[in-house]
Amino acid sequence: MLDDLDRALIHALHIDGRAPFSRIAAALDVSAQTVARRYRRLRAEASLRVVGLSDPHRAGQTQWLVRLTVVASSARDLAYALARRPDTSWVKLASGGTEVVAVVHAPTDSSGAGNLLLLHDIPRTGAITAVSAHCLLHTYLGGPTNWRRSASALDERQQRVLRDHEAADGSYVPVPRQLADSDAGLLLALQQDGRATHAELAQATGWSPVTVARRLADLRAGGTVFFDVEVDAGHFGVNTRALLWMAVRPAHLDRVAATLASHDELAFVAATTGPTNLVAQALCRDPADLHRYLVHRLGSLDSVHALETSPVLQNLKAASPIISAIRPGAWHRH
Repeated sequence: MLDDLDRALIHALHIDGRAPFSRIAAALDVSAQTVARRYRRLRAEASLRVVGLSDPHRAGQTQWLVRLTVVASSARDLAYALARRPDTSWVKLASGGTEVVAVVHAPTDSSGAGNLLLLHDIPRTGAITAVSAHCLLHTYLGGPTNWRRSASALDERQQRVLRDHEAADGSYVPVPRQLADSDAGLLLALQQDGRATHAELAQATGWSPVTVARRLADLRAGGTVFFDVEVDAGHFGVNTRALLWMAVRPAHLDRVAATLASHDELAFVAATTGPTNLVAQALCRDPADLHRYLVHRLGSLDSVHALETSPVLQNLKAASPIISAIRPGAWHRH
């Protein structure tokens, strides 16, 4: 389990994933060396990683939540194959090992190349017995909005230290920008390591460090690029994870989704297409804790008139489309 300093460091990275260790140290009232040491340990022992991601709508991307019913003997191999693809994230093995769930990123303009996985690769896989694809229409919790139990350690003063800081050169004022084709190298490097230095990003892009710093500041200013924190939720006492597929009356969808987004047990809430129009992910201590949540909190919402609970056995890939390695047994934040 994490101690108070570990939790404070993770919360600090949620606020600013690229904050220098010196600024985090000032907020936490410890030395920069202590912060650096803890960060390295959490990377090694808790799968901690900061990743830079683009807002899908601003990047011209549509996200599809794909559910694959799979022959049990082939499910793990298929899940690993999906995790290795650069157009997927959040690859999960669920429902007793008979279902693989993944988010697939495709261009909104419906170009043929971008929809290769949806239209071509999946039907050619013989181990798959059923497919359903749900377009993610709106995310209420997730992305830039963090799971509350992983971002609840710092008081207001500490959060202010991390939020209130000047631009890197002390004078440059960021101007919100949209992604351009020329940003591909920058985004790829941030997907691998959101804390890469300006010098490392300059090497990846061929730009100067000053150009990198200003371009990144512009993309962050408009929310085009944000930083997510991947970490093993088991260190927060999470041993039971489940996807919740809900059918909600359309007139009540916004209200129900907003209510769910305020629940500490949930790390993700989104409206989707399909026979169920709202999906969430629950992170609970154990099956009894999940049962209490379903009965007493979710069950009190009358507008939810159908619910399917799909236990998640393993997360093979988290938020970033880019992974350095896939380790059997690896668990991530959601």
